[in-house]
Amino acid sequence: MTSLTLLSTGLMGLLVVATFVAVAGIGTKRTAPGSDEGEGRYEAIVETLGEVVRTPVVWAISFVGITVLVGGSILLGVGSFGIPEGLAGTLVNVAYLAVGLLLVGFVFLGAYFATRSRGLGNAHGVAAGTLATGAAFLVLVTVQLVVGVIG
Repeated sequence: MTSLTLLSTGLMGLLVVATFVAVAGIGTKRTAPGSDEGEGRYEAIVETLGEVVRTPVVWAISFVGITVLVGGSILLGVGSFGIPEGLAGTLVNVAYLAVGLLLVGFVFLGAYFATRSRGLGNAHGVAAGTLATGAAFLVLVTVQLVVGVIG
């Protein structure tokens, strides 16, 4: 129970820091669309990340890394490798967390890119992704309360 509280506290701390970073960028000077000034830092970062994401090697390495992380933590968690019992449970929880984050990412990004491909803006995509993720979470909580599928 203590580890879940610490995990929740850490995630909320990261959320608070990300919020402050996002709000700090709001007040910066912005140029009008179509102006001839050079690209800003944001555009340069987005372009660089876009080039990295479009590289097939990055996708292959990410897939292998995630597979090794999830498979290795499950194998170490349930196998008889002399690992302390508390650590074994933590490794299984890490695998659950990794798979859960992947599913949440797929739901959010799927809704985001589906909205963006229909010509709507970033804000619409984020709203659709958040709505889809929230709806999936609400369904999960409802199924948990009715049937008890988790734990």
